[in-house]
Amino acid sequence: MTRNIADIRRDYEGGSLDEAHTPADPFVLFDEWFSLALDSEGEDGNAMTLSTVDSQGRPHARIVLLKGFDERGMVFFTNYHSHKGSELSNVPFAAMTFWWPSLSRQVRIEGPVEQVAVDESDEYFASRPRGSQLGAWIATQSVVIPNRNWIEERQKRFEQAYDGQDIPRPIHWGGYRVTPEMIEFWQGQPSRLHDRLRFERRDGGEWSRFRLAP
Repeated sequence: MTRNIADIRRDYEGGSLDEAHTPADPFVLFDEWFSLALDSEGEDGNAMTLSTVDSQGRPHARIVLLKGFDERGMVFFTNYHSHKGSELSNVPFAAMTFWWPSLSRQVRIEGPVEQVAVDESDEYFASRPRGSQLGAWIATQSVVIPNRNWIEERQKRFEQAYDGQDIPRPIHWGGYRVTPEMIEFWQGQPSRLHDRLRFERRDGGEWSRFRLAP
């Protein structure tokens, strides 16, 4: 089926993004934007596109959830044996993209990636609902499986195995932290004349700030 989608468009409106009235620290600005996004986007406010590259330089992207951030970086959790885990083992760099349509805002983050400390993964795993804890054992993420019954049968086995017990964190499941070297804030404006502020971390750890053309 062919559809004419050339005329699908929206005009963006939002507050101005003026470098004279924004914090010099991009984490402060991200915290402000993220708080508003949680209010406006609800439970999808922490959803982001995580982009990685494989050993052949081919990019891959998927939606994951941000589960924490501070000045050390942005944290998400996953199966270390998944495709993205394998890609990060070979090329430990990633890009993250947040899109908050209700605010006409986008944030792009790029930087090196490393696994978080074991105790940090343990603490977050313990906070997850029991069903999600079991899911980390049940799902051999990204592996080809024969059918849905394969999952349901594994679910029954693990439910029986951990019946009445605390569920330990699998060693193949845990967190990654992206340490930003670049953070770009995009505020939609009418006529596609958007505001873009880009922060880049210098060698000394301080941030430089630039305005980019729309």
